[in-house]
Amino acid sequence: QVQLVESGGGLVQAGESLRISCTVTGHTFSRYSMAWFRQPPGRQRLLIAHINWSGTDTRYADSVKGRFTISRDNARNTVYLQMNDLKPEDTAVYYCNSDGAPDVWGPGTQVTVSS
Repeated sequence: QVQLVESGGGLVQAGESLRISCTVTGHTFSRYSMAWFRQPPGRQRLLIAHINWSGTDTRYADSVKGRFTISRDNARNTVYLQMNDLKPEDTAVYYCNSDGAPDVWGPGTQVTVSS
């Protein structure tokens, strides 16, 4: 059974940085692309970053391009999201997702950015 567990969220001030992580168990992590989504309060969940199985190809939503970096460590079954120059509009619950189990979601991690 595939499980995803996000961690590393918190409360930061605008302009600060934060790195969140997601560890995956239950499938061969290195075979699959991974993605980060976020869901602001009262709004739908949206894709913000994607990385292929080897980490050689990354894609970003325009809203985070140039500020966020997705990366992965296949030896640790973990995907990361480095978030720099955070803005209040980045406040959301952040979720990771695996192409190997697209219907499976973890509990998410809350990121709150104060102005």
